[in-house]
Amino acid sequence: MPIRHVGLAVCVAALWGLNFLAIHFSLEQFPPLFLAGLRFVVLAVPALLFVPRPQVPLRWLIGYGLGFGTLQFFGLYLGMAAGFPAGLASLVLQSSAPFTVILGALLLRERLTPRRALGVGVAVGGLVLVGASRGGMDGWAPFFLVVLGGFGWALGNLASRKAQTTRPMSLALWMCVVPPLPMFALSLAVEGPGRIGAALGTAWQVQALPAWLGLAYTVLLGTVVGSAIWVWLMSRHPAGVVAPFSMLVPVVGVLAAWLVLGQQPTWLELAGGVLVVGGVLWASRPDGPLRPRRRWRAV
Repeated sequence: MPIRHVGLAVCVAALWGLNFLAIHFSLEQFPPLFLAGLRFVVLAVPALLFVPRPQVPLRWLIGYGLGFGTLQFFGLYLGMAAGFPAGLASLVLQSSAPFTVILGALLLRERLTPRRALGVGVAVGGLVLVGASRGGMDGWAPFFLVVLGGFGWALGNLASRKAQTTRPMSLALWMCVVPPLPMFALSLAVEGPGRIGAALGTAWQVQALPAWLGLAYTVLLGTVVGSAIWVWLMSRHPAGVVAPFSMLVPVVGVLAAWLVLGQQPTWLELAGGVLVVGGVLWASRPDGPLRPRRRWRAV
């Protein structure tokens, strides 16, 4: 993986790490499922009107939208709305990386080298440390909802790779056409029109400005820019090479939540973060041939 592509992967991780702060502020105003639908409908309308549909098989476009767009944010938004902390959610969602590596090996026949397996294993060990430190504080239902979101992200990763698009921005925008209908339908059924109406009734007050700014961030930077770069990388490299970089997201997410929201990590969580970074760096190293040993001769 060229160094410039590594830099792009790290940039996406930073954008997505800060995304959890934006989601936190938006959830203070809007119900979670309605917010998820609103996030994507803002992009779906201009995509349908002005962006040509990418020339990819429809099944992979729908699969990307259902996995990355619908299932991921269904689990994430519900988990965070149920009280799961933003910093810890950014960590648990990275269960997408081992899901992607395993599904890539099983479904796409991608080669899982010993180096990548070891790196992912070390990073997963870091996730386990952080989960062991705080996973039981808010109950297990929010935790498993966020894990479900990670599984959806992994499914979206594989679908975007199979799409093999040369226009990643178009694919990222057209993916947004899929989630609004199921999200709004679920919102009406679960959250109800009364709760939605109450949120919209106070959405134009000054106090709701952080929620709108958070929504703007998730739409423009988290979805458009981040997803387009990620799809571009996934179309050019094996899923098992790109996916481990998503484990850098919780490093940014935990630090941002610590600085802005006062969610101070424990020493065990910090140790887990170090393992996550180390595992990602190790997994991203190329598996080149061994150098022949240098032979010494007498002079």
